[in-house]
Amino acid sequence: MNRLRWVGEGDIWELDKSTPVTLEATARAVSNDPLPLGLSRGTRLSRPKQAEFFHRFMATPLIPSFSPLAGGLSLQKVLTFPFPNNWFVSLLGQFDVQRFVSEVKKSEAFVRGSASRLSTLGKQLKDKSLYALGFCSELLLTPEDTLLLSYDTYKCDPNKNPRAKAVFNHKFPLHNLTAEAVWPGLYVDKEGEYWDVPFSMAIDLASLPAESGLSYHLCLHHNSGSPKKFSSVDAVEVPPPASLLPGLSLKSAFSYRANMDLWRGITPKLEACKPYDIFLSSPHVSVSGIIGSVMTAAFGENSIRTKLEKDSEGVGGFSLHLPSVNSGFMADALGRASLTAQYGNFQKLFFDLTRFHARLDFPHGLRFLTGATSVAQELLNSRQPSLEAFQKICPEVSVSLQQQIVGPFSLRAESGIQIDLKNEGNPVTIHNATFAIEYALQVLASAKAVAWYSPKQGEFMIELRFYET
Repeated sequence: MNRLRWVGEGDIWELDKSTPVTLEATARAVSNDPLPLGLSRGTRLSRPKQAEFFHRFMATPLIPSFSPLAGGLSLQKVLTFPFPNNWFVSLLGQFDVQRFVSEVKKSEAFVRGSASRLSTLGKQLKDKSLYALGFCSELLLTPEDTLLLSYDTYKCDPNKNPRAKAVFNHKFPLHNLTAEAVWPGLYVDKEGEYWDVPFSMAIDLASLPAESGLSYHLCLHHNSGSPKKFSSVDAVEVPPPASLLPGLSLKSAFSYRANMDLWRGITPKLEACKPYDIFLSSPHVSVSGIIGSVMTAAFGENSIRTKLEKDSEGVGGFSLHLPSVNSGFMADALGRASLTAQYGNFQKLFFDLTRFHARLDFPHGLRFLTGATSVAQELLNSRQPSLEAFQKICPEVSVSLQQQIVGPFSLRAESGIQIDLKNEGNPVTIHNATFAIEYALQVLASAKAVAWYSPKQGEFMIELRFYET
């Protein structure tokens, strides 16, 4: 569910996922040990600002989205209020098209084909249950400080509680500070399941991203209340992820990144033609590697995961649980290796961009080291290593492929690859595939409108993104 947005990111920090299940259109990753970190989410345009851009500059008066959990097909429109330039205030409205069509079909007057069809449509359009409204205020307090407040209500679904959010951002010369409070907080796990936490609060300090070198994150996170599945219809109650249980956690992560170009094109660019995206205008083949460590101290019910998740595969690193004080400590190493290959300058009208990216994640460093040592010892002793040892060194794989079709339009696909050597019939499976059409906004140097579809979740969404590859 990375939505073709971050598979090429060189850093290891988990970012917010895009999703149409709520008006805010984002879900935070469920923190695991050690990955995903669930820490800094990066800068992005809020959903109301995206909608305003589509309305004003792309002749899109209504923005469609689709999600089974949100009732099906919906249309969004935003109204902005005339405030000073440093204050953006908006009202985002969402209309449930699928429910409207269903209600109209049920209407006897409409079915009989009588002259009252028009009045029937008007009556249905007045039904408040077809609408959801979201208020958003983004205030630039100083050049370094911003404050976002939002409040969403869902008349279309009486089972949905209002959602509120407050976010404060401060830019230091070399760091970003984020303080966030949400109620309820929307989270998504690795299986694509959404979870609501009644109240969630976090303070995050992150070093600025860099092409290479050291980076680090510190995060203090607090959950309150019992988490539950978002719009759950399962007959069997599924236990929530342990990290979402009530409690306080302090997480610190450090990583070192190195990059190397294997080849970089020297073909001169067309002087009379500006690239559709300046970040995609240089053909090259490059590799990068990241090593790091994560330490987590948990206090409360969320600390029990150090005991519950320590199975045959193990948490992977050092784990300590202290039931007497209801706390725990976890530490582990991690690594990542990636390859990016691009052909073309993204300047010509047809097929001037082919881009491939592959990423190998090793989220449990100690487990990988144990497995690699076991495999090496078995091979040195002329014995066949066990499947368990090989499984420990198997990475989590993500791949992405992008191909220009014509002009600023390109197709893109992203997928994860799971390796399960214990499954003899199908040891390699593809999961969380996502497909998209991207339209590069050439006048903005590096911006694009993206329409993506996720078959697994059955979700469709149109977004605006800046400075992303």
